[in-house]
Amino acid sequence: MIYWVTNTIGSSARMYYENSHSLPPLGHIEVPTSIAMFPADILLPPKEWAVHNLNVTRWTPMPRGGHFTAMEEPDLLAQNIREFYRPFRVKKLTDHP
Repeated sequence: MIYWVTNTIGSSARMYYENSHSLPPLGHIEVPTSIAMFPADILLPPKEWAVHNLNVTRWTPMPRGGHFTAMEEPDLLAQNIREFYRPFRVKKLTDHP
């Protein structure tokens, strides 16, 4: 509502327009990628597209949350990030079993 009342809706959406019309194709991304699908987000990528273009190693449908996930569901987001990075951790030399 604030965007409409202050007549700034155009400038708020410009980044999305520019990105979709000016960025070069990226090609397949090999970096391991985690996607958390928050159901109330405004742009949800189709799984087929994501798997085709990214190295999706974790795909998590989330029970709730939206576009401002870090503010709406910080615990769910933090848990998902921790679980994604857990396999990448390296034990320190001082850590012995």
